[in-house]
Amino acid sequence: MMVAAVAAGAFAAATAGQTLQATSSGDVTPLANSNDLNGAHGVGGNVAPAVPAVLPAVGSSNPQAEVREVTHSKQVTDARKQRVAAKRAAARRARQEAMEPDWVLPTQGLLTSTFGARWGTPHYGIDLAAPLGTPIYSVADGTVLEAGPASGFGLWVRIQHDDGTVGVYGHINSYNVSEGERVEAGETIAEVGNRGYTTGPHLHFELWTGEDGAKIDPLSYLAEHGVDI
Repeated sequence: MMVAAVAAGAFAAATAGQTLQATSSGDVTPLANSNDLNGAHGVGGNVAPAVPAVLPAVGSSNPQAEVREVTHSKQVTDARKQRVAAKRAAARRARQEAMEPDWVLPTQGLLTSTFGARWGTPHYGIDLAAPLGTPIYSVADGTVLEAGPASGFGLWVRIQHDDGTVGVYGHINSYNVSEGERVEAGETIAEVGNRGYTTGPHLHFELWTGEDGAKIDPLSYLAEHGVDI
């Protein structure tokens, strides 16, 4: 009967969430409820289990920092695009310059007089006969020194080429450049005329070693630069 009573008590205690412990006197008493049991194992007894702490998220959002990062990224991308565009433009210019001649004929005409003595006096240039209004071209890249009236020539244009030589274009009918203007080889600067001391429409072309330098043979100099007349 005692065993049955103990068993029944244990069953009832378990149903109530308690653990039974036998005493020395043989009586059965409850030891602890389930909360007390948790306390015995270090969970806290009757104290409710602690709620896990919420840790701050790593790399929390910072709108200003994100804006700065996006802006910097765009600046880097734009700078890269600008560098690529600049390289492409430079390559195009280099290809165009490679295709352009360094020196050209001053005009399309018939060579009627050369450099040297003529009729007992020095002739400091070459004469190219052509119809009035025939285009006259700068023989090389350079800067216009003067464009306008000139004694003996009627009108002239003087251009200092980038190699230091000066081209003189005389007896012209009209001109379309001005002092200080940059011109390129082959650019139209004037038209063939019949002004000044002349026997007919033609271009008188001279080459000087500098603005006030010695006069040199245009035929030889042009031939050295790949231009034959």
